[in-house]
Amino acid sequence: MTSPERRRPGSGRRNHRDRHGRGLRGRLVPATVPLARTKAEIFDDLVLDTVETLERRFATELAGVEFAVEDVPPDLNVYDSDVLEDGEVPLARLLPGRPGRQEVPPRIVLYRRPLEFRAMDREDLADLVHDVIIEQVANLLGVDPDELT
Repeated sequence: MTSPERRRPGSGRRNHRDRHGRGLRGRLVPATVPLARTKAEIFDDLVLDTVETLERRFATELAGVEFAVEDVPPDLNVYDSDVLEDGEVPLARLLPGRPGRQEVPPRIVLYRRPLEFRAMDREDLADLVHDVIIEQVANLLGVDPDELT
């Protein structure tokens, strides 16, 4: 038996990471490039931009409000008045808080897929997300949406 030092490079076990010897495949796009962001991450950023702008102006009114994003609305036959709809499809929902022993803060839920479906491009999606959040916050605060813009 030969020692490991005397083995020729082509004999015995191969030390390649894959069968073609090119190494493992990594990400196709570096993480720092905008193309590496998913649609969900881009949508979350649009929501955060609008929420941060509103929280700067209305810090006390929005102190306990939670904002959430879900991919699609739940399957319900009839939606309550707390749901913002476009035709029959819900775009967002306002869940008012419940004070008491088990305090539940108010929550605004945006539905990503229906909003993305209605937007022509990223700029249109940003405007649509902004308008939906403004309308839901106005409903929560009991003010006209024009007062928030």
